[in-house]
Amino acid sequence: MERRCDWPRRVNKSGTDDWQPPAEPYVAPQEQRDLFPDVSGNAINGLGESTVRRPEPIYHHDPERTRFGALQTWFHGLPGHPLIDQARRDRIPIMEEQLAPLAPQPEQRSPADWTAVVKEQARALGAELAGITPLRPEWVFEGFEITQKWVVVLGIAMDYVEQSTAPHPRSIAEVVRQYGRGTHVAKRLASWLRTKGWDGLPHGGPEAGPILMIPPALACGFGELGKDGSIINRDLGSCFRLAYVLTDVPLVADAPDAFGADEFCMNCRVCEKACPPDAITPTKHLVRGETKWYVDFDKCVPYFNDTTGCGICIAVCPWSRPGVAPNLTKKLARRRARQDAA
Repeated sequence: MERRCDWPRRVNKSGTDDWQPPAEPYVAPQEQRDLFPDVSGNAINGLGESTVRRPEPIYHHDPERTRFGALQTWFHGLPGHPLIDQARRDRIPIMEEQLAPLAPQPEQRSPADWTAVVKEQARALGAELAGITPLRPEWVFEGFEITQKWVVVLGIAMDYVEQSTAPHPRSIAEVVRQYGRGTHVAKRLASWLRTKGWDGLPHGGPEAGPILMIPPALACGFGELGKDGSIINRDLGSCFRLAYVLTDVPLVADAPDAFGADEFCMNCRVCEKACPPDAITPTKHLVRGETKWYVDFDKCVPYFNDTTGCGICIAVCPWSRPGVAPNLTKKLARRRARQDAA
């Protein structure tokens, strides 16, 4: 079975690096359209809904849990690429790693002390970002029950040089590697908590877990939601991935961080213009009671499948280039200061 877009025909077989954007607008192949359910993925995601509710599993979950299970199964049956396959093989030991036994007596510290040592441990284990937020019910997928009170969110930086090749398999392999690294850090952090007598439930992508990843990352100060549906961080831009640990250890919540990225996205169209399936829109949308940037699921997923992960929007985002995010953050702060003084 062959994928039907430019890079798999030119790169998957030849192994060359000659990918170029398709000359014609991308159209989802009939083979994929035939596997779509009789309901739009945007409707499943709650596009246009004014009421806050829990999300429904839609992709990267167990196919039995989602109405897009047939398409997801088809996607996982496609032939791979040596770079991606190797990255997946390298991740197997991480996925099989077992957590440490739970110590019988929980160690007692103040919430402030626990917050400091948990973040310190997360960074020592390899996370570039660590934040904390209380779990909200509307982040938990339908069909999952979570008892833990806190989310320790982990940010895992990607190599921009590799990511900038998107949607070449080099970039997809980098995504797999860094999600693997995130899973490794989450598991090690959960094990460390368990040695202190506090249970921890770790998770890293790209497979979906029991809760949404982006909302808690926004809540704990990782940055602002970008037009492409990814977080923009004041230091890492969009070039990072997420993992987390759910726990009951007493902690102190971090605050959200707004520094002007949202306003920047209002006036920037780079990712919007670069998206082959035209899935990124110029305006925000109401989604499950919240007005926010939203990427059209039905347009995005077929191209994502064809390229085993795409990532063009992150690669072209001005914030993703090394050194740009801190400079842009300072520039936006100066502009805001001038506006406030006027």
